[in-house]
Amino acid sequence: MGSIEVRNPLLSKKLKRTETRLLIIDDNQIRYNQICELLTNHDYQVDAVLLDDLKSFEKQLNFNWDLIIFGRAYDLKYEQALSLVRLSQQPNLPMILLKPDDYQAEQYAQYIRKGIYDILNFDYLERFYVGLVRALSFSRLSQTQQHLMNELETAQIQTQSLVDDSNRAVATIQEGIHIQANPDYLKLFGLQNEDEIIGLPLLDLLQPSNLNDFKTRFKKISQGQFDLGRIEIQSLNPHVSASNPLKLEFLPSTSEEDAVQISIDAQSKMLTSEKTPGKPSTFQSLKRELNKQSAPVNALVTFSLSAYDPEVLQSDWATFNGYFEAVKEFLKEQTHTPLFKLEYDVVVGLFQADSKAILESKLISLNALSKPQLITVEQKSFPLNLRLGYVMLEQGLQDEMHCNTLIAQAFSSPLPKAEVASEFKLDIPASLSSPTSIDMPSIDFSVAEAPIANPTVAAVTAISNATPSILKALSECLERGEILLKYQQLYDKEDTDLYTYEVTSGFIYENKWQDISNLVELHEDDELSIKLDRWILVESSKQLHNFIVQYPDARLIVNLNRAVLFKDRTFPEFISKLITIIRSKLQHPLTLQFSEEDILMNQHDAQKYLRTLREHGALISLRDFGHSMYSETLLREFDINAVSLDTELTQMLNSDTGIEQLQEKITSYNEIKPLSILIRELNDMTLFANAWNVDARFIQGNYFQKKLDHLIDVQEH
Repeated sequence: MGSIEVRNPLLSKKLKRTETRLLIIDDNQIRYNQICELLTNHDYQVDAVLLDDLKSFEKQLNFNWDLIIFGRAYDLKYEQALSLVRLSQQPNLPMILLKPDDYQAEQYAQYIRKGIYDILNFDYLERFYVGLVRALSFSRLSQTQQHLMNELETAQIQTQSLVDDSNRAVATIQEGIHIQANPDYLKLFGLQNEDEIIGLPLLDLLQPSNLNDFKTRFKKISQGQFDLGRIEIQSLNPHVSASNPLKLEFLPSTSEEDAVQISIDAQSKMLTSEKTPGKPSTFQSLKRELNKQSAPVNALVTFSLSAYDPEVLQSDWATFNGYFEAVKEFLKEQTHTPLFKLEYDVVVGLFQADSKAILESKLISLNALSKPQLITVEQKSFPLNLRLGYVMLEQGLQDEMHCNTLIAQAFSSPLPKAEVASEFKLDIPASLSSPTSIDMPSIDFSVAEAPIANPTVAAVTAISNATPSILKALSECLERGEILLKYQQLYDKEDTDLYTYEVTSGFIYENKWQDISNLVELHEDDELSIKLDRWILVESSKQLHNFIVQYPDARLIVNLNRAVLFKDRTFPEFISKLITIIRSKLQHPLTLQFSEEDILMNQHDAQKYLRTLREHGALISLRDFGHSMYSETLLREFDINAVSLDTELTQMLNSDTGIEQLQEKITSYNEIKPLSILIRELNDMTLFANAWNVDARFIQGNYFQKKLDHLIDVQEH
């Protein structure tokens, strides 16, 4: 019998024809040399870099690589490297892990779930080589796919540009029937509107003199032989007799998968082009995005300016243009979805989901963006007021006209609102009758944004005379429901609690952002402070109730002020009811976070009240923790579940000595009791990466996710 040679296409020789770029993280120069030699001996062209420290890794992530091989490093863990890769310009770059000394076979799936592409044993070189080449093959296929998608998009843009810029009549043909035509095409054949041509056979309109020859050629073109796409015909149609012979060109349709596009040269005096040369239309861009990222349910959302600041309109070009660019950047951060600019002040976003319920949850959460915002341009703040609308794409996008109709419909259709269950009735304090008692009229959850109280004219006058202006502004913002809640996702090093978000709050005062947690004046008005914190809890819980449709494991850490803890006697019952109506599958969806300083000022009462809150279902966290000499005492004596470290401790991550000192502090905290430790304000790569070198489970900052106006998972997008 003859032998049969079996070839694995993943071990293709094509991989050897181009340079293989390897980023190897290891402290073993000999092993690095062996890896390079192994590939070179198999005829690979290798360009590799060896490093074992964080700073070099940060620098190299600015370049393109085929593979990362992780062995051992001086100050870099593989989990740390994975998180940095996900946030780099190559988020899907495969990383191979060299088998760790303490590796157990049953841990394999756990490593893969964390993001490792494969674990290879360098002691078995043949198997190591095969695993390495398979990973390289996957990487090249991914890169090629992305490259081809980019080229296809460029080609389609260029094709459309040529069509738009060369006075061509254009139509889309499916199975020999017209399904779309531009105004020039209609005009060429003497038709008034597109309805007259839809459903009309191509042959009936062209009427080629050599019918059989044209039918044979068109059949081959329809089967994909576009090298036959250029043809001249003599048409018998009297409407085009003056334009004979007709110069036809057939191309793949950019809008329909099983269709062809026909374009016809004609005299420029007969035709007018209304499209911008060299730029794809919104319809084409949306259609390509839908084809590239298909989903069961889709919607278009329009973002437009509902009001203009006169100063923007009267500013210089740099400020004017910068403002609208900043608006689009704001929307990009807030949505993590494809956006397409229609005009300076109108942007269209494509939102997709696996089910109608999940998509509706996403759309409901976008309502938060309709509150007044601030946009900063060249260190100057300007107001931003957005109007949002949407439309469901029940049948996709058919053509340019259909797309424009849908956008117009979206522009006039407000986003869906949450349908709050009838049992969602929460008590909002109306007035503070004594230091230890609060009157509690019942207000429906669904109208929590309405004015909270209606004080008499005399009462308003008395309050106005004694209240700082910033508190008056805060009270007015609260009555209008214009307090802005910010949600910032935490990064869990253990990859188990992926959907934990810290809630902070603020408002706009004199065109500047005011953080409510740092508002010293609020200590002067317990009633306002309590109303505010309850409102924040209600609104953030609404968001959570809506968000758990997408992510059932989501939970919130809500920052509160001291008055609601020390002066609101019915607060524990309020929290208990709130947790019940959130309807989370988690036992503790809410963590209440208070300032360490506020707790230290009244430890005796705080201990009692915090214990009561724990009994009513809340977890307790302290913010700005670790700055006081009494921090460890609080851990020993209080029922605390989590701490968020003071930002001064975060800055210790900037030096090796500081990292060691911070680790000592964290070790001492963990020895007192097991608790969740959060490091905040990790706003650059260095701080974010160095946070992996201390034993704090949760890390957070702008480098991973900025503070957003609604709940969103950046790890999904």
